[in-house]
Amino acid sequence: MKILVINGPNLNLLGKREKNVYGARTLKEINKKMLRVAGEKNAELDFFQSNHEGEIVDKLGAADKSYNAVVINPAAYTHTSVAIRDAVAALDIPVIEVHISNIYKREEFRHKSLIAPVAQGQVSGFGEYSYILGLLAAIHTAGNK
Repeated sequence: MKILVINGPNLNLLGKREKNVYGARTLKEINKKMLRVAGEKNAELDFFQSNHEGEIVDKLGAADKSYNAVVINPAAYTHTSVAIRDAVAALDIPVIEVHISNIYKREEFRHKSLIAPVAQGQVSGFGEYSYILGLLAAIHTAGNK
């Protein structure tokens, strides 16, 4: 089982920005935890982070050729990107949307996810563990496909 983990804009700044919202862990530390859990479940992970919408769309467009599932934190693009939404909708593999913060407890503009309606599911509000829960959901869903 091979899973692609995609992180959108500014997630490369985790551990530095808005620690009260996103916590003190860096993306590298979160990825390390995910690798440990994936190893316990006999799954391989590839990680991709970009601040550029088109790069994320390109990565999603090729994902079903090499991966069994995708875990994605589209970050700000969650609320704005029809292009990423359409790329997710085009995939034949499960996509799990994750968010560190509970987007429904934040500013009103963050309450609408363009990705959620075309994803297998969404995990938000559990801090760095949203990634672990999303990973477990991806492994389970892809394994049952």
